[in-house]
Amino acid sequence: MQRRILEGMADTTMKVDSETRDRFAAVAAAQGKSVRAYLAELAVEEENQLALGRATAAFREAVSKPGIAEAFDAAFGGLPSSASTRRAA
Repeated sequence: MQRRILEGMADTTMKVDSETRDRFAAVAAAQGKSVRAYLAELAVEEENQLALGRATAAFREAVSKPGIAEAFDAAFGGLPSSASTRRAA
C-alpha cells in the first residue's frame, strides 16, 4: 500500500543539515523504511494530530455550553449510579 501512496509523486529536493538527514535516515532504517516512505508517513501522522487537536477543541467547546451535559443525560440515560456500577463489577 505504501508504494501506491508514493507512485505518481513528483520528486522534490529539500535541504536539511546533515545531522537532521542522518536522524531521519536512522529512524527510517529502524522502522525498515526508506526516508521517503518515513517522511510521507510522518506527514500523514502529523496531519492527523492537527485534525485531532481541532476536534478536541471543538468537543471541549461544545460540552462547556450550559445544558449540554443535562441534554446528553436526558437523551442517553446518563451514567449509571456508583452503587449499580459496583454491583456490575
